[in-house]
Amino acid sequence: MKIFVAGGTGFVGGHLKRELLKRGHELRLLVHKRGANGESGVEQVEGDVTRPESFEQALGGCEAAINLVGIIREFPSRGVTFERLHVQATANVLAAAGKAGIRRYLHMSALGTRPDAVSAYHKTKYRAEELVRASNLSWTIMRPSLIYGPRDAFINMLAAQLRLAPLMPIIGDGRYRLQPIHADDVARCFALALEMPETIGQFFELCGNDRLSYDELLDAVAAAMGKSAPLKPHAPLGLMKLIIPVMQQLPQFPITMDQLQMLIEENICDGRWKLTFRFEPRGFREGIREYLRGGG
Repeated sequence: MKIFVAGGTGFVGGHLKRELLKRGHELRLLVHKRGANGESGVEQVEGDVTRPESFEQALGGCEAAINLVGIIREFPSRGVTFERLHVQATANVLAAAGKAGIRRYLHMSALGTRPDAVSAYHKTKYRAEELVRASNLSWTIMRPSLIYGPRDAFINMLAAQLRLAPLMPIIGDGRYRLQPIHADDVARCFALALEMPETIGQFFELCGNDRLSYDELLDAVAAAMGKSAPLKPHAPLGLMKLIIPVMQQLPQFPITMDQLQMLIEENICDGRWKLTFRFEPRGFREGIREYLRGGG
């Protein structure tokens, strides 16, 4: 099957590319700038997902489209906003797929996406989902929890902080829970969905088997690096809600109010996705040890 992929050069995209190639598919990746590419079965097409005229023709001849495009933080001065990259980009890919006669469409959303969401991230993710559901395509939506793997942003950020000092400040009580899933497992679900007609018209909340409080997750990262559990001074949640709105204007500040909201909401699911895809996800501690080992 020839598959058009938007967002295929990102973190999850790399894992999905390997999984799809392994299964014999051909890929046409939307890229901002074409680079050296000697990979068999992979074609790069220059374009911008926010400008449909730049990539519409690239969907010609494809049998499926996958949209992985998403951001976790906005930078409005650069035109990087949830509205453009979640909502408008989705509308553009859906329209282009329809024009090209593509029927099968897979969409990357996020765990916690819902009609009454509080964060702008989840609100725009839900609006994008609504566009997908209203389309005439044979769609499947994936809502993964925190995704980890060798090139992830979050776990590697925590590890980098631990390399500097055995001190990890915590916002609030640190009891809010996460249920991370490995990027390989997310990619496997996407690839399997292409082969499973029963996934059409369905959404799947993807999470691992390990449900950890934020405190426990930090200890697991330290252990994977061969370090002792870090000191965890707790900053009052109310105080941080006053500080973050001011400091988040600085690009280097590590957290926004949107991200704080999603963190304290928790990021867990019941794991029912395994009934459909029929495999067990990788264990979190084992998974991060593979790329954090020796990093301390």
